[in-house]
Amino acid sequence: MTLPSVSAEEKHQDDPTKIVTKLGLGYNDDLTISGSIGLDPVRMVNVRTNADGDDWRIGGSWLLPIGIVNVNFSRTEYDNDAYKNNYSIGTFIPLSYFGIEPMGWQIFPMAGYAYNDGEFAVEQQSEMQSGDYVLMSNSSHSGYLGAFALKPLTDTWSVLAFGGGALGSDDYSSYWGGGGLSYKINENQSFNFYGVVSEDDFGSNEKVGVSYTYEFE
Repeated sequence: MTLPSVSAEEKHQDDPTKIVTKLGLGYNDDLTISGSIGLDPVRMVNVRTNADGDDWRIGGSWLLPIGIVNVNFSRTEYDNDAYKNNYSIGTFIPLSYFGIEPMGWQIFPMAGYAYNDGEFAVEQQSEMQSGDYVLMSNSSHSGYLGAFALKPLTDTWSVLAFGGGALGSDDYSSYWGGGGLSYKINENQSFNFYGVVSEDDFGSNEKVGVSYTYEFE
């Protein structure tokens, strides 16, 4: 079976298998800065951080004949000083390689392994008062499954959707999901409007945001 080859120029601006150099700015209750540097046609370095550096991610990607492998290191802050450090390796595989695009949707199943460590907040209850929290250490190994999908509506507008979950050691579990719209201004510039929810043993996040991306030639 011979699989079709799609160049970076032919891929959608939100295709997770696209090797590209780009810079982005966003806002979702905090200013975010993101970007990637394409080292060559198959390798890329990725970085994202919020303005104060509390939440960040750095990683690398390696494009394979089928799909892409991503390695990431990240830190996420939650309420009451809880936090999580995440170390993961995973992959996206475009079903379009196999000619599968139901109703025009480009679907990218994802799977991988993650190690998490950090502290989660536990509320202390007593007869006299409540509302105080104590931090408890936690760590776990887990595997995750999910998918990202996009569907072009016009030459400029596309719908985005994603979701997934993880199960791991010490009864660790997590889920995430969301969706949005992507607007392509021209070959180099685009906007995303999105909402996302996530929850795991360390805490939960619910965000609505907007981002602007400039893609270099």
